[in-house]
Amino acid sequence: MKNNYVISGILAAALILLYILHFTSKTNNSGDQIKYEFAAGDSVALPIAYINVDSLLMNYNFAKDLNEALMRIEENSRASLTQKERQVQTAAQEFQRKLENNAFLTQQRAEEEQRRIQKMGDDYQRMAQQLGNELGLEQQKLNIQLSDSIRGALQDFNKNKNFEVILSNTASDNILLAHPKYDITDDVIVYLNKRYGPATATTESKK
Repeated sequence: MKNNYVISGILAAALILLYILHFTSKTNNSGDQIKYEFAAGDSVALPIAYINVDSLLMNYNFAKDLNEALMRIEENSRASLTQKERQVQTAAQEFQRKLENNAFLTQQRAEEEQRRIQKMGDDYQRMAQQLGNELGLEQQKLNIQLSDSIRGALQDFNKNKNFEVILSNTASDNILLAHPKYDITDDVIVYLNKRYGPATATTESKK
């Protein structure tokens, strides 16, 4: 069994070596190294590129609009919860005041009012849970829209770029070190915004 692991490791290393040799050491008839030509006359050793996702999300106008829409939903939910919370607090304070001043005619009436306030508190908790779930679902839906938008645009973007692989990089988590020539973030942002147009949120804020 141990020998099988060793053989598998050797085969994997051999495949990686063959891949590198195929893309970096292939020569033409004159013996000169063949390079893959991509955008703007730049040449790279391998047909790969990466995108800084953080920068893309900050500068892609569609992402800005989706984020603005999600923030509005969150603000509306927070406002509704705040209003409900104040109602519960006001009712609880009024109940405590009446209780201290013996304002209830009977013990039964005080207990009924206490149960009513407890129900208001339970309703507030259910409302908070429901709004939280709705916000999570909405965020998931918007993330899918954003992902579909980027993937679809990248397919068109790559038609004349001929990249074999386009990687995503977030805060250097996925790519620890890479030459800047592999970073196509700015080009992709320009392409995305050209397709989408100006951000609605930015346009409205200027009015």
